[in-house]
Amino acid sequence: MNTAPPADRPTNDDAVPTVGVLALQGAFREHRRAFERLGARVVEVRKPAHLQGICGLVIPGGESTTMAKLMRAYGFDEAIPAFHAAGGAVWGTCAGAISVARDIDGHPDQPRLGLLDLGVARNAYGRQVASFEADLAVEGLDASFHGVFIRAPRIVRVGPDVETIARFEGDPVAVRSDRVLATVFHPELSGDDRLHRLFLERVCLVSVDRAPGEPPAAAPSDAPASRP
Repeated sequence: MNTAPPADRPTNDDAVPTVGVLALQGAFREHRRAFERLGARVVEVRKPAHLQGICGLVIPGGESTTMAKLMRAYGFDEAIPAFHAAGGAVWGTCAGAISVARDIDGHPDQPRLGLLDLGVARNAYGRQVASFEADLAVEGLDASFHGVFIRAPRIVRVGPDVETIARFEGDPVAVRSDRVLATVFHPELSGDDRLHRLFLERVCLVSVDRAPGEPPAAAPSDAPASRP
């Protein structure tokens, strides 16, 4: 059985948090750069052992069916729920939001992690040519956030314990509950790192405060090297 070791979560006293980005597919490098700009250490997670010692994990956008197959092949279908159960935080963006949802409309047999009491519909905002951008009011941010929607899923059901923190035309587009955050848009493509900071500070419960111009912290020596 492939399970993750218990999450060794940093506390608010840790000077530099370490966060992981699932690096099987999708825009993981953009997420890595956003966290590095905030001063966090970043591990590109390619096998369950890389979950050890990180405070949170981002599941990036990509193609949700392919991502589900890869996660199952590498053992993440068991390792990520174990990581979350042990105290780790998880953030799914776009296809990653599909991965963390409990229900996928019209695709009941598609593998998913089911970490969030949420129902989603794949590509419900349209195909690639229907991609769009919109300014969003996000709870916890002091100004609007520019959301980039690319083949975005639509949230069609929100469980009673799930908090909606942003909407587009009345529909939830960012939600959170029990150390899980889901956004159906791509925050990593906006050039605005405030949602990455929100994930670290309000979901992972760690602090980040790097002075402008200070270089990012180095990843732990036993972590996989980040690729440019």
